[in-house]
Amino acid sequence: MRQRYSFSSRRTGIIVSTNKHKQTIPHIVKEVIRISDLVLEILDARFIAQTRNEEIENLITSQGKKLVFVVNKIDLVNMDDLKQSPEFKRLKPYILFSCKSITGVRRLRDKIKMEIKRLKITAPQAHVGIMGYPNTGKSSLINLLIGKKSAGTSPQAGFTKGMQKLRLTKGILVLDTPGVYPEYEESPLKEETAKKHAEIGIRNFDKVKDPDIIVARLMKEYPGVFESHYAIEANGDSEILLEELGKKKHLVKKGAEVDTDRTARLILKDWQEGKIKSKQ
Repeated sequence: MRQRYSFSSRRTGIIVSTNKHKQTIPHIVKEVIRISDLVLEILDARFIAQTRNEEIENLITSQGKKLVFVVNKIDLVNMDDLKQSPEFKRLKPYILFSCKSITGVRRLRDKIKMEIKRLKITAPQAHVGIMGYPNTGKSSLINLLIGKKSAGTSPQAGFTKGMQKLRLTKGILVLDTPGVYPEYEESPLKEETAKKHAEIGIRNFDKVKDPDIIVARLMKEYPGVFESHYAIEANGDSEILLEELGKKKHLVKKGAEVDTDRTARLILKDWQEGKIKSKQ
């Protein structure tokens, strides 16, 4: 069965728009790939495997288009651990990037220009497609590349809508697209999907269903990390962490009962904003 895709819809600044958001997502994906001479897939350095979309990668390479991985948010990881991870070693070619510390901008610009030159494009304009999961930092990356605030940004996942054309150089246009992911990840009823989307920031902390369950799963996957960050001895027990942190932050209901929902959302907010490192 052919995979269907969903994308996050978000509002953008007034840029030249093709109004593709009114069309089906597979068409948008295919159209961007068709137009592009080079495609950049933006990945989150903390969650490389979770933010790769291999079916779209196959679509790109099957059309003979050049694919370059951009590993963003490297300021949130230990670089030695990143370079030793099996997921990272499978990425070729790649560029390391950080919007926060402004790392890799010149290298990425040079890489784009070099690849475009190798392609020997005869058309007046070469096109570079930017693709990736929501919240991987595509628009912030584009703004650094362009050198001005051209693409709208927001800390909320799902901010860009449709496709935008932005000028990188006289002969190169960048295509900014909405974050896209397989439609099977759209259902919030699937616990694994809900956990993944909360973990990598697709579903914002304030919209997650059953945040306490998500926190419990994250604590199991990253043992000791949350206790270390909040300086609370919980021995891997999420109920203890929520109880103690709720008291510490005065997140209580009437009767001095800890508000576990608000406390769990606070933890997810800190996690999604990168305040809690996956390795302390």
